[in-house]
Amino acid sequence: MKTSENGGDQQTQRRKDKHRKPKPWDDDPNIDRWTIEKFDPSWNEGGMLEVTSFSTLFPQYREKYLQECWPVVKSALKEYGITCELNLVEGSMTVSTTRKTKDPYIIVKARDLIKLLSRSVPAPQAIKILNDEMQCDIIKISSFVRSKERFVKRRDRLIGPNSSTLKALEILTGCYILVQGNTVSVMGSFKALKQVRRIVEDCMTNAMHPIFHIKTLMVRKELEKDPALAHENWDRFLPKFKKKNINQNKVKSKEKRPYTPFPPPQQPSKIDIQLETGEYFLNDKVKSAKKWQEKQEKQSEKTAENKRKREAAFIPPKVGHRCSLFCLVLRASNFLVIYLLTSYELLLIFLFSDSGACSPGDQI
Repeated sequence: MKTSENGGDQQTQRRKDKHRKPKPWDDDPNIDRWTIEKFDPSWNEGGMLEVTSFSTLFPQYREKYLQECWPVVKSALKEYGITCELNLVEGSMTVSTTRKTKDPYIIVKARDLIKLLSRSVPAPQAIKILNDEMQCDIIKISSFVRSKERFVKRRDRLIGPNSSTLKALEILTGCYILVQGNTVSVMGSFKALKQVRRIVEDCMTNAMHPIFHIKTLMVRKELEKDPALAHENWDRFLPKFKKKNINQNKVKSKEKRPYTPFPPPQQPSKIDIQLETGEYFLNDKVKSAKKWQEKQEKQSEKTAENKRKREAAFIPPKVGHRCSLFCLVLRASNFLVIYLLTSYELLLIFLFSDSGACSPGDQI
């Protein structure tokens, strides 16, 4: 018997929702799905039937601080009916339920508390995890990078100068973030924890710088204030970042020569060259005379070159345009002086002739 398409879809839907229980937001879509109801002790008046315990180790450098703050932690857990033990010999912390424990989930919260304490979170901050609206996430970042130097650089990038990047993330997400060693401890709401985990993973895998995430979060925070944009897509408002690969200097690859199966020809030796020139068959006297002659030729060439260099200092420079102009001016001034002298002599002769003065011959 063949079923119709609608009948097949209904059957698949029935199988899919076989074990699904009705949810409060099925009728009212405006209900926040992440809200947690406050526990009422009347829901579990009988208490816990079995003892549940969790333990975690802590580093040696935390021993002194844990000893100091342990009374505060113990009193905070006692309100919820949880006992805690600090073992300094093994270096471990243990939490366990008692007959007075009413909330079954509080033991999980107590486990998170001792985990946060072991990861250097201060005790007053770690105790806040016992509240229902507070959640935590411990992100391991050591597995993202193999190189130790690269790991330290990216971790510093997440923290920022003077912890500025970390403070900005705390303000925008509303979380408490602590980077310690190979882990990042985060405390906040579920939504904020998801955002911080993504930012940390993108930073450690070099997918995106935290500053770009901060810019996006700032834009989102401004858009949330506008009720008109509550049911619209925000993709057109959010900044889009493209990863730019910087062009690095490529190593110049040597050109491959064509492959030849034969080896290269053998280079001629000194004796082979002497045999070709015939020098090999000359006697020692002729060889020494030839060497002396070559030496004399080199010396004569060197002497001639040195002589040319010395004589170059005595060669007069070439007359330029300015020098020739100066010569013309000098010549013109000489002609002017000669002209003035001749005119002065003529003037004297003219004066003597007009005055009737006797000539030198008359005086004699």
